Amino acid sequence: PLLVVSYLNNLKTSEESLKEQLEKAKKREAAFIVTFAKREQEIAELKSAVRDLKTQLRPPSMQTRRLLLDPAIHEEFTRLKNLVEEKEKKIKELQDNVAAVNFTPSSKHGKMLMAKCRTLQEENEEIGAMASEGKIHELGMKIAVLKNQNNELRNQFNELYKHMDGLTDDVERSNEMVAILQDELESKDLELRRLKEMLAQKEATDDRISEEKDAPGDEINATSDVQPIKVET
Repeated sequence: PLLVVSYLNNLKTSEESLKEQLEKAKKREAAFIVTFAKREQEIAELKSAVRDLKTQLRPPSMQTRRLLLDPAIHEEFTRLKNLVEEKEKKIKELQDNVAAVNFTPSSKHGKMLMAKCRTLQEENEEIGAMASEGKIHELGMKIAVLKNQNNELRNQFNELYKHMDGLTDDVERSNEMVAILQDELESKDLELRRLKEMLAQKEATDDRISEEKDAPGDEINATSDVQPIKVET
């Protein structure tokens, strides 16, 4: 009996230890689930940001129109456009005047008009180049910045995805550990119940044997108490 009791105590201690391990595993699993949910939310936000960036970068014409909606950029663009149109009008007027006036290219008046036309033409070309190249360069720089941001977000997304794969593996291992601990706990419970039944059967058997040993002694005592009766003849 002492060996059985000691074994039962060991089983109880082992059962309590398994229960503690099971609780810890459940807490770790809950923490992993919360972390997994947060990571999924971060991934969704990153995906949304990437979609927005792709939408912004997809059609350059749309990006250009959006940039032109900026009041400062739109004002500068309008100013340069009006200046170009004004210069073109002046060139047209001078060309008409040259055509109307009879002069030779070698004359003083003709040379002045031709020089003025060339000056206006050069200014017009410079303004046009500045209006186109400057804006295109600015748009190119902004697009390059957006592309860099998109690449950074993509790298962060890939790193986060790898991290989530690791968390998923940890959760799976935790679930496997929980299942193993549950199986061990059930096995220990079955073993504990079996030993309790064996102990109960042994105690019942010991009681029955004790009763059987006590019964013959009682019969002998009862027989010895009877006195013989003498009959006189």
